Amino acid sequence: MTSQENTHRNPFPTVDIIIEINGGIVLIERKNPPHGWAMPGGFVDYGESLEDSAMREAKEETSLDVDLTEQFHTYSDPNRDPRHHTITTVFIAKATGTPRAQDDAKSLGIFTEDTLPQPLAFDHAKILDDYFRHEKGDRLPFKEP
Repeated sequence: MTSQENTHRNPFPTVDIIIEINGGIVLIERKNPPHGWAMPGGFVDYGESLEDSAMREAKEETSLDVDLTEQFHTYSDPNRDPRHHTITTVFIAKATGTPRAQDDAKSLGIFTEDTLPQPLAFDHAKILDDYFRHEKGDRLPFKEP
C-alpha cells in the first residue's frame, strides 16, 4: 500500500430534512455535540439511498413519516461540521401528525422564519436562509459562498 492510499479520506455523506408541518418547519434540539438546534438528519448508512436515509432519519428523530417533495440543495463546505468533513443533501418534506423528540433529539419545535431558535448547529442557518429565500421565489446561487 502506498502512502497515498494510507492517507486517502473521503467526506461522509449525510442528509438533512426540512419538514414542513402546520405552517412551519420542524427543528430538533441536539442531545449530542455539537449542541444547538438543527434540521433532522444524519449519516447515510452503507447500502442506503439518500431518499431512504432522509425518511429514516426523519422518523428516528421526530417520529414523523414524511413524504419527500423536493431534493433541495447539496452543501459541501469542508467546515460545515466541526467534527469532520461532511457533504449533506437537503430534502424538503411534508408531514402530518404530532412530532415527538426521539433518538438524539433532546427536544423539538415547529418554527417559522421569524421564530427560529438559537443557536443553530452546523451550517443550518445558511441552509434555512436559502430555504426561506427559495420559498419566496429567489433563485439560489450555484456556488456556496
